[in-house]
Amino acid sequence: MLRIWKWYQSCLSLHPVKTQIISSGFLWGIGDVAAQYITHSTAKKRLQYHKDDDNEFKVNWKRVAVTSMFGFGFVGPVGHFWYEELDKFIKMRLLLRPKSARFVAAKVAMDGLIFGPFDLFVFFTYMGFSAGKSTAQVKEDVKRDFLPALILEGGVWPIVQCLFVMD
Repeated sequence: MLRIWKWYQSCLSLHPVKTQIISSGFLWGIGDVAAQYITHSTAKKRLQYHKDDDNEFKVNWKRVAVTSMFGFGFVGPVGHFWYEELDKFIKMRLLLRPKSARFVAAKVAMDGLIFGPFDLFVFFTYMGFSAGKSTAQVKEDVKRDFLPALILEGGVWPIVQCLFVMD
């Protein structure tokens, strides 16, 4: 595992954007498979399947591909430049020392308040249009799902970020 991590770090230093694009697409795909499995397992436990239904877990590969493309096409490249510029801003404008508690707090707060909502909006819009929904349907989905997702993201993502920013 250490060898793989060192190889990844080497790729990241030689080709940062390309590596983050590929990593992001791959991770978004894995995340979608996990989300599909969790959804299936939850429905199965709540007995939402009829006895006659085939309740074996099957991956929706089209959805995985669409979700992975969001990672490849948006999160990888946009995220790379966002975090690069955010680091510069915090170091140069706010004059905070990297990896200090104040630096981490500023980075997590700014990311959650600026990029988080933008990322979620783009995600819901992209997924809606990718599913063939109309503009009115996409707007309705965003109205319904945006705030709960933002609240959930705000409770989970800062913890994850703190672990990686302090690394």
